[in-house]
Amino acid sequence: MLTAGALSTHNTRREFPRWRPAKPCRAAGLPRTIGILAVVLMTGCGGPKLMPTPNIYAGSTKDCFDDVPEPFRTNKVELVYVTDRNPVKDADGRLSYGTKRSLSLGYGICTVSIGKDLPWPELVNESRMASRRRDLDLECTEIREVGRLPNTPVPLVKIDGVVQDDPTALKETAAARDAFCSLITDRVALCPEKKDAYILVHGFANMFEDAAYVMAGVWHFLGRKGVPIIYTWPAGESYAYDRESGEFTVFHLKQFLRGLASCPTLEKIHIIAHSRGTDVVLTALRELNIEYRSKGLSGGKELKLAHVVLCAADLDLGVVSQRITAERIPLMPGNMTVYSSDTDRAIGFAEWLFKSDRRLGELRASDLTPHQRQGLANAANLDIIQARTTDNLVGHDYFHSNPSVSSDLILMLRDGREPGAKNGRPLVEMFENFWEIRDGYPQNMKTGEVP
Repeated sequence: MLTAGALSTHNTRREFPRWRPAKPCRAAGLPRTIGILAVVLMTGCGGPKLMPTPNIYAGSTKDCFDDVPEPFRTNKVELVYVTDRNPVKDADGRLSYGTKRSLSLGYGICTVSIGKDLPWPELVNESRMASRRRDLDLECTEIREVGRLPNTPVPLVKIDGVVQDDPTALKETAAARDAFCSLITDRVALCPEKKDAYILVHGFANMFEDAAYVMAGVWHFLGRKGVPIIYTWPAGESYAYDRESGEFTVFHLKQFLRGLASCPTLEKIHIIAHSRGTDVVLTALRELNIEYRSKGLSGGKELKLAHVVLCAADLDLGVVSQRITAERIPLMPGNMTVYSSDTDRAIGFAEWLFKSDRRLGELRASDLTPHQRQGLANAANLDIIQARTTDNLVGHDYFHSNPSVSSDLILMLRDGREPGAKNGRPLVEMFENFWEIRDGYPQNMKTGEVP
């Protein structure tokens, strides 16, 4: 296991130049113009489109969608959502969720359409092309709230002179949790051979629909098995607001993870966290782990954690070593994978803003000392993968926008493959448990064959 000091930040400043803003910010938070520019750069121009075809699908000699369950053979993707954003209505009275914070968790079904009236066979064909014949536009066509948990915190009452949680509120919470489990049970029944849940926790500047579009693409290319879930917290105002919203949502995320793990039909839970979402997830897991350990229980087993994937983690490495590694959080899931990129300009900006020596999302093999490498080698279930790939201007969303990285994510989550050519994930091994991924993966990494 990685020791508490194995990823310390002593003498680790990089030798190469990094992108920095031309002038310091005068205010404590991001100026509005910079925040708007960041959103534009990260979301790109034009409307949302299906993520690029992963390399493992492009040019494949077999139909990669042969095993998609019959109910899912459509251009519609239904996602379970859980959110503590405030509900809002558009001009036509349709439900959505905004950036303000809600004291309660709502949950339901969000439907994303891939292409307009696109038949399933045509969607499959387009999903196997590196260069598509058409743009596969995404649209959130329906958001249907199914239920809502009571407000938190639970009110305190005095009964026979003893201060305690309101029993009525506790019963209402338990009933809402049972109703949520019924929804999950219904979704599992649509694909009973894969009793897994895949959760996406988004990052800074994302709106409700942004998370839905990303997860729709990821789940589509995962083969449309298991239950896709977005946990979407109240981000989308500014970097400073979003950071505090990330702190606000931790209790609700813990509430959701406990409730999801209590669903008897689910066997495994996988979490994909991106950007500031990595801080949200790791903070929640840290608090849950302390809670379970105090009861003599294994947090990973209680939460059914299979994979925890941290993509472009916006976390100071020194903070990670003391709050996450020292508390043994990487031991909770069956596997924890960190994707990093030293060309991620959003992470570079956060490093400048907070004067970090390093941030986890830009970690390089050359950053680690021999002592740190040994600590990583002892962490049997932890892998760090540096993306040495060509990405867009900001380079922050590569886990789904880069066909090489998305291919590796699919091989890991869909097929359960361990890193290494012998396992069908031919990453370049820099040293034990530290890997490199390059453009053209996996075809160009070994024999040119698609796993």
